[in-house]
Amino acid sequence: MACTLTAPIGFAVIDKPAGITSHTCVARIRRVLGIRRVGHGGTLDPAVTGVLPIAVGQATRLLPYLPGEKTYRGVIQLGITTNTDDLQGDELSRQSVPDLSSETLDQALSRFLGAISQQPPQVSAVHVDGERAYARARRGEQMELAARPVTIHQLRLLGWSAAQARLSVEVHCSAGTYIRSLARDLGAALGCGGCLASLRRTQALGFHDNQAVALPAAADEVGKGEMTLMRPELALPHLPKRLLSASEQLDWSCGRRIAPGISGAADAVVVLSDGGRMLGLGVPDGEDGLKPKVVFEARG
Repeated sequence: MACTLTAPIGFAVIDKPAGITSHTCVARIRRVLGIRRVGHGGTLDPAVTGVLPIAVGQATRLLPYLPGEKTYRGVIQLGITTNTDDLQGDELSRQSVPDLSSETLDQALSRFLGAISQQPPQVSAVHVDGERAYARARRGEQMELAARPVTIHQLRLLGWSAAQARLSVEVHCSAGTYIRSLARDLGAALGCGGCLASLRRTQALGFHDNQAVALPAAADEVGKGEMTLMRPELALPHLPKRLLSASEQLDWSCGRRIAPGISGAADAVVVLSDGGRMLGLGVPDGEDGLKPKVVFEARG
């Protein structure tokens, strides 16, 4: 399922610890592998733990083709609001929490299922007049951030502690959904305020937490660390595959179309060598062929 590559290309699924940024994880892997071309699939706040997909080398070009939905498990604190919509922020208000049953909470959560409009937190990466919202918020500015469409596919109550006024939830949602905003809006709907107490991402871009590994130790020298990468085609099981003959591989490496393509209405096709090595991605050209979209091992 995985291979160690001398010319780094592939994916790593990091279990991001609390207290560091996603960028720190990328920088660590750049140093360990001695390669600049490293990117991540979806920022996690420093306090959030869990699945952080990392693309290495030309695999960074595949990130737009991975499934975008994500899954989280989190704890929501009722009765408290903060300026960041989580417990890491400054407290804005504290209110008593009404008597709530699991049934009442289920009903409240059901209001957020499906396609909804969600306002991002003040401390977020949303651009406001060319600047990140978090930078303006840290200067004390209060912004009216436009609500954005998101989709919450599943929202499940896992537990409720009336003594702590905390509920545990599992959320399966579209890219761009803020669980901090969900916590804030749920608290508002219940009339007592709320914020996020803790959060873990259990799935992102099709990668799950049972695949995640610890962030590698920092290398003493650039490129002197060790890391095993997942072969890039294994991250794209939802796409059809097309194996190329030796002559087709030559055409592909020169950027020429391949015919025939594959039957069906796929938006993209994984192109493999006859030995199963990924050579890139093709897109249907409308004439029963594949046009190169991403080409690994390209020739001149």
